[in-house]
Amino acid sequence: MRRTLMLATTGLLALGCPDPAKGKPKATVAEPVLKKVDALPPLPGAVRYAIDQSSTRVLFLGAKVTGKHEGGFRDVTGALEVVEQDATKSRVQAVIGMASVFSDSPKLTGHLKSDDFFSVDKLPTATFTSTKLVRREDGRFDVTGDLDFHGVTKSITFPASIVFTDTAVDVAASFSLNRKDFGVLYPGKADDLIADEVALKLEVHATKG
Repeated sequence: MRRTLMLATTGLLALGCPDPAKGKPKATVAEPVLKKVDALPPLPGAVRYAIDQSSTRVLFLGAKVTGKHEGGFRDVTGALEVVEQDATKSRVQAVIGMASVFSDSPKLTGHLKSDDFFSVDKLPTATFTSTKLVRREDGRFDVTGDLDFHGVTKSITFPASIVFTDTAVDVAASFSLNRKDFGVLYPGKADDLIADEVALKLEVHATKG
């Protein structure tokens, strides 16, 4: 009887968990496209725009039964290879230093660095390399690329806006991703379960050179 009551309570808590993905498109996840992303040759005719770390933001919003936590990553490097200012011909490569994670709670930040979540000592970087960009009817783009995160590589697709100028490229996206697709399985406490879906917000600013 006691075990049944515990399971029922856990189920009710899960139903009550706030959903950070509400109202946001969910990234689709599939098997990776590329075999080795660090061996890609430069795109012919491409102009390189380097990601400006000072004005680029990779943010997340996670939730558990008792509330939500905001955070992100400060160390984001990489570049956009732009061909004829046409996103469908261009490519994005980005690297995130996982130890640069931060949150609204110092205790949580330390926990996120541990093996319960990101294992930053063992897995110090996450990488994203686009494999296809398709223009949508609403003027935005569906960005598909291989994400190597937490030792798991998957192809993900999410919507983004991309704006070109003569000297810069700005990419903005807001979507959700299921953490369990990338092996982040820590459930939280029995009375304070963590939501599977995590909301992500990307604001990437890249400058020519």
